[in-house]
Amino acid sequence: MLDLEFGQASDFGKIRKNNEDAMGSYIPASPEQALSHGYLFAVADGVGGYDLGEVASNTAISVLIEEFAKANPGARLNSLMPRLVQLANVAVHDCTLARQYNIKSMATTLVACALRYNKAYISHVGDSRCYLVRSGSARQITDDHTWVNQQRKLGIITAAEMRESEARHILIRSLGPEMFVAPDTTVLDLYPGDVLVLCTDGLHDEMSEETIAAIVSQEKVPGEIARELVAKAVEIDGHDNTTVQVIRILSVERMSSMPRGRPYR
Repeated sequence: MLDLEFGQASDFGKIRKNNEDAMGSYIPASPEQALSHGYLFAVADGVGGYDLGEVASNTAISVLIEEFAKANPGARLNSLMPRLVQLANVAVHDCTLARQYNIKSMATTLVACALRYNKAYISHVGDSRCYLVRSGSARQITDDHTWVNQQRKLGIITAAEMRESEARHILIRSLGPEMFVAPDTTVLDLYPGDVLVLCTDGLHDEMSEETIAAIVSQEKVPGEIARELVAKAVEIDGHDNTTVQVIRILSVERMSSMPRGRPYR
């Protein structure tokens, strides 16, 4: 059976008075639930420049977790995950119409990772990221939905120019502003010892993949690693909220193939 351990941490930073980041998880209550539903982890970052970023991020996380728990047992996660992100998007968009929020605009990023058997299904919108740390090396799995990243892919600017650009936080996709959103979804094969890191830009803006890999690869429990990652990011700069979830894979279970015999109709 898929077995894992996880930890998480978040910090306001040195400047912000409130935390517009949010995080959440769905942990199965039994081995049967681990097989039928799996695990879910998610991180969101309320977008600066909009009102009520903390409402947007918390709404997205709560809707995502609630709908994941209600999903049909055995649902195909590669199609379920983008559907749940869209439901979260509608919920954030509806908040802009709610009287108690005085029809204020709001938006959030979101990165979510569902795990079942030996697979991880990562859906995201915006620039909150997922990294895979394997054998001491970190690899960014998600692709930022930012204006500068789009310019880089078109060959207009270099990766170095993108990292230094004043416009590097301008999003071209986020939850909330529009009724519909198109998340990107990636499927990964998992192996024992793999570590997944979900984080907001308060972390990845301040750390290279090499630094993330070095901290994550320590022989420490995930909660301690998460706190160390956040503390390091705040020490380097701390101008933004910083949030991270660390998920270490202890064992995986291969999906059984269809039994032979009568043909499937």
